Amino acid sequence: MLRAAIAFLAILIPAVAFAGEQASTDRQAPITVTDIAGREVTVNAPVKRMLLGEGRQLYLVASLEPEDPLARVVAWRNDLIEADPATYAQYLGAFPKLAKLQAFPGQENGLIDIESTIVLKPDVVLLNLEAMRANEDAKYIEKLAELKIPVLYIDFRHYPLKNTEPTIRLLGKIMGREARAEEIIAFRHEAMARVTDVIAQAKPERPRVFIERIGGYADDCCLTFGAENFGKYAELAGGHNIGSDILPSTFGQLNPEQVIAANPEHVVVTSADWEAYVPGGHWIPLGPGADPNVTRQKLEWYTSRSAYTDIAAQKARNFHGIWHQFYNSPYEFVAVQQLAKWFHPDLFADLDPDATFAEYHRRFLPIPYRPGYAISLAGSAE
Repeated sequence: MLRAAIAFLAILIPAVAFAGEQASTDRQAPITVTDIAGREVTVNAPVKRMLLGEGRQLYLVASLEPEDPLARVVAWRNDLIEADPATYAQYLGAFPKLAKLQAFPGQENGLIDIESTIVLKPDVVLLNLEAMRANEDAKYIEKLAELKIPVLYIDFRHYPLKNTEPTIRLLGKIMGREARAEEIIAFRHEAMARVTDVIAQAKPERPRVFIERIGGYADDCCLTFGAENFGKYAELAGGHNIGSDILPSTFGQLNPEQVIAANPEHVVVTSADWEAYVPGGHWIPLGPGADPNVTRQKLEWYTSRSAYTDIAAQKARNFHGIWHQFYNSPYEFVAVQQLAKWFHPDLFADLDPDATFAEYHRRFLPIPYRPGYAISLAGSAE
């Protein structure tokens, strides 16, 4: 019965090629690649059946294969549906068959659905780097290896400035989209340089910044970033991330007294539409198509948090909200541009992060750009 199920699914899943990089799409051959964990893994490429251990991996898959991002995907975790419903709705509108794609629950650092994986017999399973320990402890990697199902670890989250581009190249290689991967990387370099070159030349005074992580997802205060991810974005944008002085890892928590003592000049809240997780919560529904009147009103609540009592940011109303998913996508160059514009408005008066992201959509994605990824109270009256 298992063999019959695998054979039936193999018939259902087509192999669709992308113009310009097609020659050997129908002919797979074993190649050995090195994943983000440093593991050498042999994969039959170009892959035709991918299992996405996180739904938000679609951000990159769609960039590499915009004509039909689902052509090679046999299943995915349901986090995109719940954590980024506006983007999911865009892809669903463009590709209605997304509604029928097998989805499974799970956590970012948790075990994969091994039963579904075995039945679907993918060419490759893509997992987040932080899921490595759980899956290795459960011997899932060895079990899948016995069935000739390879696993590759990728990373946009823990060390995005180090690992995002190797991840893009890795997927480009296994999908047969290497030239397109390099185009994406070149675009990212240019977008980042528009900030980092200016900061390097001008050497502005760096404002103190506190980044409130997953604002509205939990009542706890004060979740934040250390020297990586958004903490690193803030530094590249010409700010000084308070969490980098205290936290030894990418993610962590400060107490309100530490935030007040640091007296940040800017507070940046990463948030999104999390109605699926926290109905009616204080999250800010940032993302494609977000209403700026709604997001500004939701951001206003953060000015009254006890951790921000009498800090410089509260007095100047330098409170900003930004789409949380920039922390886990190949789009972090947009976040760096937006942070730079908030921290140094005079230096970056001509920089337009919306235009940058719109151009990325035009060149690499199958869905149209819709603004709504950032909001600020700076310059507004109380």
